[in-house]
Amino acid sequence: MSMSGVVDLAAVKAAGEAKVKAEQARAEAARQGGGGAVPPSALVIDVDEAGFERDVLQRSAEVPVVIDFWAEWCEPCKQLGPLLERLAQEYNGRFLLAKVDVDANQMLMQQFGIQGIPAVFAVVAGQALPLFQGAAPEAQIRQTLDQLIQVGEERFGLTGIAVDAAAAGPEGAEQGPAEVPAGPYDALLEAAVRALDANDFAGAVQAYKNVLSDDPANTEAKLGLAQAELLSRVRDMDPQRVRDDAAEKPGDVAAQIAAADLDLVGGHVEDAFGRLVETVRRNFGDDRDAARLRLLELFEVIGPEDPRVVAARTALARVLF
Repeated sequence: MSMSGVVDLAAVKAAGEAKVKAEQARAEAARQGGGGAVPPSALVIDVDEAGFERDVLQRSAEVPVVIDFWAEWCEPCKQLGPLLERLAQEYNGRFLLAKVDVDANQMLMQQFGIQGIPAVFAVVAGQALPLFQGAAPEAQIRQTLDQLIQVGEERFGLTGIAVDAAAAGPEGAEQGPAEVPAGPYDALLEAAVRALDANDFAGAVQAYKNVLSDDPANTEAKLGLAQAELLSRVRDMDPQRVRDDAAEKPGDVAAQIAAADLDLVGGHVEDAFGRLVETVRRNFGDDRDAARLRLLELFEVIGPEDPRVVAARTALARVLF
């Protein structure tokens, strides 16, 4: 998506120059005694046109700033807004959430080229980029945020802002950490494995989802769900036809996604990742997002620590940012 005409950021040039500017801004903030810990309440801020440069552009030199464009009359905004606010608290300073009321800030809406709300953008080291539009599922939002944070760290050295938990006050201090869902889930996980062995992919998917509904961070269930969904997708494919379609129609995003699924099932991990990274590079809008989301799903199948996933994440970041 071309960002020309979105916001006139005179300081924005190449990524390398943006990184230098971010480092200089952090150094200046430290020299002036800034950059200290902030209270949790400061992780979500309301932003208007007058304060946009200070609250978004300048802050983006130390932490990725996610912008939520919303309006009081927008029903999907009422679902997405609280979710983003909760995630901002949960991520504990790894990104800052800036909320922009489009009714009161029409100029910002026009500068970002927004056609509908809710719309979510980010600014990283002074560079603006679109994230998603509409009330997206929480899992996809988390994946997008994780990637945004990774890019901020790797390309611009943005390590986030420190959060002073004590500043939440006595009530917040007494609450302590959130409860961890009780386990174990051995019976459900075993049922999922049995379903996979019986080629009952729908049953396996449901069993893994049952675990994740109580324990969203369960690594085994996340990995198993990604594998079960992949196997379910490829079971009825005609491999030769899928590969022929992908070869004959390089611009067909659906054909490339299907071929990437087959690549991964066949053990050609780098080929699957490379195909989807290239598809993301070539496309825009919904097509780009479809390829990106499928790539993130395939990352889950292999696991985040695998060096092939790490390399592909870096490649994806390059074509996105």
